[in-house]
Amino acid sequence: MYTTPFLDIPPLQSAHGTVRLPGSKSISNRVLLLAGLSRGTTTVYDLLDSDDTQVMLTALRQLGCDVQTDGTTVRITGLGGALSVKQAQLFLGNAGTAMRPLTAALSVLSAQGGGEFDLKGVPRMHERPIGDLIDALRQLGCTIDYLGQDGYPPLRLKGGALRTTDPIRVRGDVSSQFLTALLLALPLVSQANPITIEVVGELISKPYVEITLNLLQRFGIEVQRDGWQRFTIPQGSEYRSPGSIHVEADASSASYFIALGAIAGFESWPVRIEGVGSDSIQGDIRFIDAARLMGAEITSGPGWLEVRRGAWPLKAITLDCNHIPDAAMTLAVMALYADGSTRLDNIASWRVKETDRIAAMATELRKLGATVTEGADFIEVTPPTTFTPASIHTYDDHRVAMCFSLAAYNPARQPVRILDPRCVGKTFPDYFETLFAVARTDTSSIPVITVDGPTASGKGTLASAVAQALGYHFLDSGALYRATALAAMQAGVSETDEAGLAAVAAGLKLKFAHQQIWLGGTEVSDELRREDVGAMASKVSVWPAVRAALLQLQLSHRRLPGLVADGRDMGTVIFPGAQLKVFVVASAAVRAERRHKQLISKGISTSIATLRADLEARDARDKSRTASPLKPAEDAMVLDNSELSVDQCVAKVLEWWQQRNPFGQA
Repeated sequence: MYTTPFLDIPPLQSAHGTVRLPGSKSISNRVLLLAGLSRGTTTVYDLLDSDDTQVMLTALRQLGCDVQTDGTTVRITGLGGALSVKQAQLFLGNAGTAMRPLTAALSVLSAQGGGEFDLKGVPRMHERPIGDLIDALRQLGCTIDYLGQDGYPPLRLKGGALRTTDPIRVRGDVSSQFLTALLLALPLVSQANPITIEVVGELISKPYVEITLNLLQRFGIEVQRDGWQRFTIPQGSEYRSPGSIHVEADASSASYFIALGAIAGFESWPVRIEGVGSDSIQGDIRFIDAARLMGAEITSGPGWLEVRRGAWPLKAITLDCNHIPDAAMTLAVMALYADGSTRLDNIASWRVKETDRIAAMATELRKLGATVTEGADFIEVTPPTTFTPASIHTYDDHRVAMCFSLAAYNPARQPVRILDPRCVGKTFPDYFETLFAVARTDTSSIPVITVDGPTASGKGTLASAVAQALGYHFLDSGALYRATALAAMQAGVSETDEAGLAAVAAGLKLKFAHQQIWLGGTEVSDELRREDVGAMASKVSVWPAVRAALLQLQLSHRRLPGLVADGRDMGTVIFPGAQLKVFVVASAAVRAERRHKQLISKGISTSIATLRADLEARDARDKSRTASPLKPAEDAMVLDNSELSVDQCVAKVLEWWQQRNPFGQA
């Protein structure tokens, strides 16, 4: 997951490959709560690992459930419908799928058996309405106090006297989560008589209620319903663990890749989506109908979809989106590529989600050049006549971030900046990595920053830090030469055997991961920093055949979303078209002193004079070699770091980088 302040997505052209989606958030958190309320142990497979599910798991542990996790498999021993912990303070982040149902379940359980619970979240959660659910729970006799503004969290639940004979009335036109919360909670108190819920007004987001009813059935609760207005929990209902349950992939998350296929998937190279398909129980699978209306070609089967571009430009549509409220956001970005104005109606629920999504989408679409009209329950989008590069504010809303990544396919070939990309962790932590795995573009469109300089100039430390700040890949070209040197030393190949050294370089089996380097399956990070290996690498690198053998390996590191490469000829030979070239310099005396401190800290005895002499000899050798001599590129920015800290150097390079992109200062 990208945790950088922003993520720049370069212009993208096409997409193909297979995407395996994470588990559904809506199903995951419902299943976790049901397992926590049931008697017995439930094994949950393919659970979504996200901020929202972690919030729910933490809450269940606080309430006394035994929770064991192993990757995406979780074993939960439930409470059997009764509280074992009578007091807790629960922090639920911005997870509506945790706040609403836990409020209902803990309210009825504390009213039945005593207890006091405080529920709070992030500031945005305290702006999301919950008053209609509280009003319904108070009809049951639950005692609930607002700890802030009436109608909104935070809340205190503190017992009460249950009254379950009269129907419970709840509004259905603000959020279906209120009805879902009651459906999940009321089986806990249905022993004496059946309990009826009456929905006031038009129920929105009906497919999400369908998910709830389907899962209740899996846990032993057969809800009787009269259309979408009246739901009855039978007397004597009791949660029973199904033993095990699989979470299907998230259909809302599928919408981004369905849209991707419609925009950039071609006949021979479709986008294949696995984990959700024609057999899905999620209402958002109906997004495929909307995508087809806009021109996408979609085939499907149990657990899979394949999507290709059909009509182009896409067809403008007018659509009632009540049945796909979350996925409909993706249609608003697809509208950027349509042949007219697209209008999405009946989306009032967008106003009370993680942010006011109608306002947010309108604001960010306008940044791209679109003409947007918004109302209380609709948005209308007309594509730009000219796309403009935009820095997209994401409002701590995962769906805003994921939707607008698709704007990188704009015909003007403008990049898109996504602010706070980490917010996708709410439902799809690896979204951007998944996107980049199937997205395709010209190699020349993938940005490169080169950082060259002499031995011990700090170029590697600088380049690594810049890569981390931008979320880019990092190439330590020196490690390739040191690995060649180490492998040659192990194989007994002489420093003068150009052909033999080239063969060693061509056969390297290297793996880079988590700032560690493996050579032939052995972790060699520390060995590559040995002085004798560094000296050998300097001698090995003079041979043209060795440099040629390593060329393709270095070029292969240029991958989305970008690359920072350090070495001695990155800007002059390997990536001569790099958007920013930095050449780091420092005096031999300063570099010798730095290297001396490094070696002493590792318990290696040496002298500054010896190190300085060695560095000066390497400099002379590197500058005079016939193959790629050490020198700054003509358009390189020279950075003398003799008296600068690493942070100051990083700040300077990032300042130069901002000057070379269309987004201005981050």
